[in-house]
Amino acid sequence: MRHVLSALVQNQPGVLAHISGMLASRGFNIDSLAVGETDVPDLSRMTFVIHGDDAELEQVRKQLDKIVTVVRVDDISSENFIERDLMLIKVNATPAQRVEISLMVEMFRGRVVDISLDSLIVEISGTENKVEAFIDLMRPYGIIELARTGRIALVRGNKGAKPS
Repeated sequence: MRHVLSALVQNQPGVLAHISGMLASRGFNIDSLAVGETDVPDLSRMTFVIHGDDAELEQVRKQLDKIVTVVRVDDISSENFIERDLMLIKVNATPAQRVEISLMVEMFRGRVVDISLDSLIVEISGTENKVEAFIDLMRPYGIIELARTGRIALVRGNKGAKPS
């Protein structure tokens, strides 16, 4: 089962290594991981996607709760949440192909962020499926480079992972 975990952690060196090491030592593969500061300067939000059954996940949550720098961990998988990936993709683009690619970018609500003589760099954000679909459309043009963030997610409405 796929689980999206949202953790508030103290913004200190080594927190990411400690948490990812703990997950790896228990045999969990992290499918996606994103970390960034929050509106509170000394807190960061870690969003990670892992696979496992409910019993395994409960063990992970208990272990995470024991880590001093972890303020709060929530499995938001069963909540009504919004998740996004961000991707930059550089594709081959002749001057004749630029209009065609630009129309696809517009349909995906993306942006062309750089143009060179023979390539474009495009920014796309959205669900994992949307990003994957855009990648598939760009394959025939020739993907030169691709970079993606991990998933970020927030629970909708007033409910959220605020410090207790």
